[in-house]
Amino acid sequence: MEGGGVDHLADERQKSRFDVDEMKIVWAGSRHAFEVSDRMARLVASDPAFRKDHRNLLSRKELFKNTLRKAAYAWKRIMDLRLTEEEAAKLRFFIDEPAYTDLHWGMFIPAIKGQGTEEQQQKWLPLAYKMQIIGCYAQTELGHGSNVQGLETTATFDPQTDEFIINSPTLTSSKWWPGGLGKASTHALAYARLIVNGQDHGVHGFIVQLRSLDDHLPLPGITVGDIGMKFGSGAYNTMDNGVLRFDHVRIPRNQMLKGVLQVTREGKVVQSDVPRQLIYGTMVYVRQTIVSDASSALSRAVCIATRYSAVRRQFGSQRGGPETQVIDYKTQQSRLFPLLASAYAFRFVGEWLKWLYTDVTQRLQANDFSTLPEAHACTAGLKSLTTSATADAIEECRKLCGGHGYLSSSGLPELFAVYIPACTYEGDNTVLLLQVARFLMKTVSQLGSGKQPVGSTAYMRRAEHLMQCRCSAQRGEDWLKPDVVLEAFEARALRMSVACAQNLSEFSNPEEGFAELSADLAEAAIAHCQLIVVSKFIEKLQQNIPGKGVKQQLQTLCFVYSLHLLHKHQGDFLSTGCITPKQASLANEQLRCLYSQVRPNAIALVDAFNYTDHHLGSVLGRYDGNVYPTLYEEAWKDPLNDSVVPDGYQEYLRPVLKQQLRNARL
Repeated sequence: MEGGGVDHLADERQKSRFDVDEMKIVWAGSRHAFEVSDRMARLVASDPAFRKDHRNLLSRKELFKNTLRKAAYAWKRIMDLRLTEEEAAKLRFFIDEPAYTDLHWGMFIPAIKGQGTEEQQQKWLPLAYKMQIIGCYAQTELGHGSNVQGLETTATFDPQTDEFIINSPTLTSSKWWPGGLGKASTHALAYARLIVNGQDHGVHGFIVQLRSLDDHLPLPGITVGDIGMKFGSGAYNTMDNGVLRFDHVRIPRNQMLKGVLQVTREGKVVQSDVPRQLIYGTMVYVRQTIVSDASSALSRAVCIATRYSAVRRQFGSQRGGPETQVIDYKTQQSRLFPLLASAYAFRFVGEWLKWLYTDVTQRLQANDFSTLPEAHACTAGLKSLTTSATADAIEECRKLCGGHGYLSSSGLPELFAVYIPACTYEGDNTVLLLQVARFLMKTVSQLGSGKQPVGSTAYMRRAEHLMQCRCSAQRGEDWLKPDVVLEAFEARALRMSVACAQNLSEFSNPEEGFAELSADLAEAAIAHCQLIVVSKFIEKLQQNIPGKGVKQQLQTLCFVYSLHLLHKHQGDFLSTGCITPKQASLANEQLRCLYSQVRPNAIALVDAFNYTDHHLGSVLGRYDGNVYPTLYEEAWKDPLNDSVVPDGYQEYLRPVLKQQLRNARL
């Protein structure tokens, strides 16, 4: 992958027992996807305009201006090279810098496609595609995030002028957080309460111009700015998350997105022919991309930690020989290898969600809404599960790299800081788990009614069997049978859901019960979502996967993922009676054996992610393992080392040393 020099990890690479090039294709999803990805990664890595190793040294203003420059330069490259939409998206991914373009392409455009009429799409999409307008998604407010129905911004229809009046009636109704809003966007898709004839029709989307297309100044009635510095240095501070207030801003009636509801010239509110559920289509799409992003961020952290664990040696020198590689310690393996397995697990469940989105979209177009509630619950739950796990895993990878992981040049602090908002945006992770739990409770309540559970809840059709089955594992290797693992996860998920449903039925007021039991309900939702990830990994292994040893490695990782979860959530499996304490310890012994099988392949398994050193942005995760000389070089580049004697010595350090503080000007 990387040119020149000695490969300090060559021995590790020779140990692997599978075809890395074939695994790269499995990771990418297809040969075509691999080729596009590889080409775009190299394009970015070889272009000094996309340099990113000095981000944490820039002031906020310089940082933001530099991001604007990169975004403009990227757009120029996209046009000059006539890149396809797929190539352009990959290019932006490898540039690896949050920017207004993320929201323009990732939220503004999909929402207009999902909720606008044909006519509205013809008007707005060509402008957006050429970037003659820049859009953001202004939903969240200072006072309301997860509770979208609680938004306070109003859009009141004025029949006299055939316009909507967009207004922020309170301080808490200020739009707050939308990316791209602070400084870059010319237009917002603003969500507001539709008021017609004094009646509130709930929250809908309105396209509102914010800034002049001539001089970029805010239009009359618009107060807009940036909300200030966020967690970390560099990181998400390249994004202009904004604040926005409307003071009776008027827009034409046809700028309300009418895919779901429209207001006629006379002020009649009419449901459109397209069902309300279409909005969920956009949500399924956005959350599916977030799950894919989780596997990308997690794999990056795991790649850094795995390579550095093989480079770093500590203790265990025999008769003056080399010390032990940190990756050979079981404590390191038991923390690191489950994260490696999770990266692959999330990759495959992300692939499956892409398929699910396509399937749901086709069904919606054919007016079939039967799978929608399940697809919605599924993407909500997997968004929550994968982003929480990834945020925790990046921090764990930092700890796995010891002290040097705390250095900015390890790449991990900035990766952590830039990733963690994913736990909150597009749905707070706990709120999402409770949405999944509601869906599960409804599904359980309908079990006797003949209404068959579909999709990822199909296992509940076998409720009678799963409530009483006993795990058949008698030896450690029985835990390498997919059906044994799957049944244990199904039984655990079902029994936890049923237990919650039974406890809920004891409350006279179901809402009160739901609030009281919400912690248990969230745990039942997690069990269900973990089952989905395990079952999709197992399904992936039923496909034809070419390449020497590739399928075998994936099988090992699948069982590492499953048995690690089983060990971590042992309490669930034991308390619901799915497995016995003896079976739990057999599973754990088997897990230990699996770590030994992963060990010789670990470096090759992270090589399969095919990340350039530029993309990893980590001295510790370098492809060639040449860590120490590079760390030493990096240290001298810090501006603090520009002068040998620090600025401030004469004024503040010398007086302390010379006992002359009385005369010092402090």
